[in-house]
Amino acid sequence: MIQVDLEEERKEIIKRYRKLLKMAKPMLKDGDSKVIKRAFNVSNDAHREMRRKSGEPYIYHPLEVALICVEEIGLGTTSIVSALLHDVVEDTDWELEDIEREFGPKVMQIIDGLTKISGVFEYGSSQQAENFRKMLLTLSDDVRVILIKIADRLNNMRTLESMPRHKQLKIASETMYLYAPLAHRLGLYTIKSELEDLYLKFTDSDTYQFILTKINETRVSRNKFIKSFIAPIEEELELQGFKFTIKGRPKSVFSIYNKMKKQNIPFEEVYDLFAVRVIIESEIDNEKADSWQVYSIVTDFYRPNPDRLRDWISTPRANGYESLHTTVMSNTGQWVEVQIRSARMDDIAERGYAAHWKYKDKDIVQAKSGTGLDDWITQVRTLLESNDGSAIEFMDDFRGNLFHDEVFVFTPKGELKVLPFGATALDFAFEIHTEVGAKCIGAKVNQKLVPINHKLKNGDQVEILTSNKQKPTEDWLNSVVTSKAKAKIKDALREDKKSVVMDGKEIVQRKLKQMRIEFTSEIVEQLRAYFETKTPNEFYYKVGRGIIDATSIKSFKEFRDHKKQKGKVTYEKVKDETSFTKEIKNLKGPEHDQLLIGEDMDVVDYILAKCCNPIPGDDVFGFVTINEGIKIHRTSCPNALELLSNHGNRVIKARWTSQQQIAFLAGLRIVGTDRVGLINDVTKVISNELKVNMRSITVDSDSGLFEGTIKLYVHSTSHLEKMVANLSKVEGIIKVTRFD
Repeated sequence: MIQVDLEEERKEIIKRYRKLLKMAKPMLKDGDSKVIKRAFNVSNDAHREMRRKSGEPYIYHPLEVALICVEEIGLGTTSIVSALLHDVVEDTDWELEDIEREFGPKVMQIIDGLTKISGVFEYGSSQQAENFRKMLLTLSDDVRVILIKIADRLNNMRTLESMPRHKQLKIASETMYLYAPLAHRLGLYTIKSELEDLYLKFTDSDTYQFILTKINETRVSRNKFIKSFIAPIEEELELQGFKFTIKGRPKSVFSIYNKMKKQNIPFEEVYDLFAVRVIIESEIDNEKADSWQVYSIVTDFYRPNPDRLRDWISTPRANGYESLHTTVMSNTGQWVEVQIRSARMDDIAERGYAAHWKYKDKDIVQAKSGTGLDDWITQVRTLLESNDGSAIEFMDDFRGNLFHDEVFVFTPKGELKVLPFGATALDFAFEIHTEVGAKCIGAKVNQKLVPINHKLKNGDQVEILTSNKQKPTEDWLNSVVTSKAKAKIKDALREDKKSVVMDGKEIVQRKLKQMRIEFTSEIVEQLRAYFETKTPNEFYYKVGRGIIDATSIKSFKEFRDHKKQKGKVTYEKVKDETSFTKEIKNLKGPEHDQLLIGEDMDVVDYILAKCCNPIPGDDVFGFVTINEGIKIHRTSCPNALELLSNHGNRVIKARWTSQQQIAFLAGLRIVGTDRVGLINDVTKVISNELKVNMRSITVDSDSGLFEGTIKLYVHSTSHLEKMVANLSKVEGIIKVTRFD
């Protein structure tokens, strides 16, 4: 057992508390430090006996969360108090009423938003999604709930080392799925980048360490390069009388990883590994002119790439971000991204929402319309009010609101509308008005007729065409990306469905009356089973839509009469409704290649997921499905993020233990320069490798370039890696990569 020095711990707690007070001092008003002290004492007492998984006293966590709120987000006293108390209601005997009595209604409301919902959820729903929805419901009242939650999540991610592997996967995926996009949307770029890097660190540590090592290896030469790159710019800025600072910083590990993955290139080929940021001291009225003047200076020395100019000063991003970005060619033939902004813009870019309000000189909670952020919060409010679907459906809609990029389009009168990237003419119609959206039949984009699913581009001028005969259909949901449009289409479809159900019910009642059968719930249940529908309403809907022909109800009567004569009535096959727990049996014996599953690392039955084809040696997790038992996915599976985020409670540990070699299907993509005999050499390497069967090979060559895919059966990741290494040695082969 670990020996704990309680006196040392007490000193460390006081040290951390004093650091918090010191950081908060510039923004404290009279009496604030007393309230913070009271909150600290309550939290310290409440968590006195508790320790974190790492063995540290639990109080470290609320103290660190409060420090992040002050230091990295720039929040004030109410947020510090709420951060210190955020786990008290959930983990101790304190009730919300006690919080309200001691610290007032505002703190109570924030802590209520941060307290998870406990209790039983119907199977198929997700406790995580329900808790997200509850937390986000408070967004429209007080943004600080989300900001403190992001601080809480950042501290959890920083201390994730001590958690078991399956918990690491669940928490990291949940972070990537919701919290990183949320931080981005609220303008907390530094926190967003750190959350993404930590996600990669815990889900793919090898890649993370590889990129980190590469960044560190190139640090000296990079710093030397940045120094010579900025020297002429600094000289000219000083000559023209600017007060400025210039920073050169590498891109985050995750953004480099993303580039490597998206463009399928090695680290060495990622050309903009770092960005240079020029921050100028400028009066608010001169910011735009000064920024363009600096742009002019930079482009006097280095040639810009015209396709890579981003002007977020004239039209700021929806999260309030303002900056001028350009990519220029250095004298050594290297592309460099240069960001130009004022000190005010830099503060907003680094600290997001809180800084945004500081410059408006208003209280953080007073969200009035007029900025991109305020408009976004208004949109979220609309989504929260209109959403009555499942929590998971809500989560999908909400994530649709967290798009990274926007398109700027104009109405016929020249009014600017900002929509998420990928938005269509139909999204634009609903953005103007629900009625316009519901009656939209098409649009004119830059005077040309286009269909409703036409994707809009920056600078498009859009005129919506409507018809009173038009009404939304199910297909429309595939033609929109904005939450507002989705919610309004679903509302219209629900209303339409209600009236169709009513029509169907009337038809059924009329038919039964004609056949002299009484309309009872028992008869309706028999009809539902006979026509193989899940619910009576679905049956009515199909009758109302004409999918079930009203005259076929006659056949039900004949069937019923026939069964009555035989003396038994069955309307539905009895289904063996065994739950997945019964299906999971210990079927696999030691003679198979084994996968150990669950806390006790048992050998149980499983299915390998088709979406990612895991093979022994892959990093995997188990997922308990509703009707297919346990499915095994790779942690890098395209569906992993969504499964781990929305259904973390159904995720179980799994790891391979190799016992006997079984063949698993894997895919390899090969790129090279074409030559006579290349395919022969490739197939020879594969056939010479013992115990490898090739399932298929497809090859395409164009202008001397050769590209092919091979599907083959291997035993494990190490076996596959050996194949890749051998194929890479073939003359003319440039790259060999695995695909799912």
